Amino acid sequence: MSAEYVPGRPPAALRAHVLRYLGYREHAAAPLRRRQPPSAGTALILGLHPLTLSGPAVGTAAAAAFVGGLSDTWVLTEFTGPQAGVQVDLTPAATYTLLGGRALPGGTVPRLDELDDPVLAALPARLAAEPTWDGRFDLVSGLLADRLLDDRARLPAPEVRYAWGRLSATAGRVGVAELAAETGWSRRHLQSRFRTQVGLAPGTVRRVLRFARAAELVGGGRDPLALVAAECGYADQPHLSREFRALAGISPAAFRAEQFPFLHDAPPRPGQDGSS
Repeated sequence: MSAEYVPGRPPAALRAHVLRYLGYREHAAAPLRRRQPPSAGTALILGLHPLTLSGPAVGTAAAAAFVGGLSDTWVLTEFTGPQAGVQVDLTPAATYTLLGGRALPGGTVPRLDELDDPVLAALPARLAAEPTWDGRFDLVSGLLADRLLDDRARLPAPEVRYAWGRLSATAGRVGVAELAAETGWSRRHLQSRFRTQVGLAPGTVRRVLRFARAAELVGGGRDPLALVAAECGYADQPHLSREFRALAGISPAAFRAEQFPFLHDAPPRPGQDGSS
């Protein structure tokens, strides 16, 4: 396996909408499979070579350039040979605006050529013709600025943007009833508009954001799982383990081993075994 990963920083004007850029170039002599658990954003994949995608929501499909909307389940990606492109992580509001005022239904992963958007669909080929990573990031920034910073751009309702901001800032630890009271909408109206403009209902987004924070802590270190559960608002470690199996398809310990295979044989610290 050979790989090159190049992070890119979006221009200041886009940072409220774009979480990060990542350029990548890889080559795998044997099939390489990765687990993509639910995350706190959407991913615009401007790839040049097909990936095989599989999972509960997507079945099995092949795509090189696609958009991954918010999801409450996992996707497996697999490839052999070359992979290259740019990944753009966006907020759901930015994705809604980028796609001309529509949200992707939760768990869907449409190819760019399925979106009836020839400018966006042509972007991967433009990136392939650009010789430098800085040049590729500039091409992406130009398209995003045209779409996201236009005064005529279609935005989610202010109440939906507020609710997303509160959910994101608290990693899902604010209730839907509280959000409804703060926006001045009824709970039912908030749920309907939020789902239409974000792709998932606010209660589901609460679950996803809490899980995303837990996955970050589990995959990024060796903190005891009971401590992760408490920090992320789960009732106990078994509750955390059930959420990992439901949203990532594996236990927390298995997830950690996938992220850090070199730790697989190290003795676990108390509460880390994930056997609950």
